[in-house]
Amino acid sequence: MTKWKPDYDEAASEMAKAAVAFKNAKQFEQAKDAYLKEAEYHTENKAYPSPAHQTLAYEQAGMMLKDMKKMPEAIQLIEKASIMYVENGTSGTAGIALDRAGKLIEPIDLEKAVDLYQKAASVFENEDRLRQAAELLGKSSRLLVRLRRLDEAAVSLQKEKNMYKEIENYPTCFKKTIAQVLVHLHRGDFVAADKCVRESYSLPGFSGSEDCVSMETLLAGYDEQDEDQVSRVCNSPLLKYMDNDYAKLAISLKVPGGGGGKKKKSPVAPQGGSAGPPLAKEDDDYEGGLC
Repeated sequence: MTKWKPDYDEAASEMAKAAVAFKNAKQFEQAKDAYLKEAEYHTENKAYPSPAHQTLAYEQAGMMLKDMKKMPEAIQLIEKASIMYVENGTSGTAGIALDRAGKLIEPIDLEKAVDLYQKAASVFENEDRLRQAAELLGKSSRLLVRLRRLDEAAVSLQKEKNMYKEIENYPTCFKKTIAQVLVHLHRGDFVAADKCVRESYSLPGFSGSEDCVSMETLLAGYDEQDEDQVSRVCNSPLLKYMDNDYAKLAISLKVPGGGGGKKKKSPVAPQGGSAGPPLAKEDDDYEGGLC
């Protein structure tokens, strides 16, 4: 008699069918267990390995936990699946899974959502899919602002801006410049905010644009401690209708000292369509890094 060997391939197939049946019946606990069992059988199936099906089973088990409102456990399984997707050569699917996980956890854990979005962005960046990477960094940047992790938000925004510049999406670069200025002013770093605007003069179409003039006016008012001028810019439609996290930065921006102190020379001269002045050397912690 030949020695009996378990048919893991057939077992995995049957367990997958059972998982779907449980899922359709909204018996999510049983469906989760069935998906995990399917993944286990795929692991044991040395003769006919199917890493793609194994990975999908882990992801589906995570989605069942999501339906059971067990978000931390769900995210753990989805992250496991995303790592396996990368190992299996399907990085794009990994990025999508991490993005989905970020959306799931965002309402209850902003810190974890930031981590997931950054991981997803890194996956897409490694695939040279810069548009998707920039969009995910955008989600991370906004959450970092919400968490008041402004130093990290400044780094993230600069990386976003660089990606949009590389794919020649210049109008979005203009908006990122505004966000950078707001973040740096809230950080108390006027020099970095001024430098962001100056460096943006090299972007086609920025000089003389509404975005450019608004930032020049904002920085001039801030530097001259002109609260009315700063308030006018920060409450303008251009800033009020930005993403909510940046709009909140705008309306909450205060001039240090207030009261309109001694007038100083405007840090950024209006361009009138000309190229911006050359950058001065600054002893700045963020030189060459943030913007």
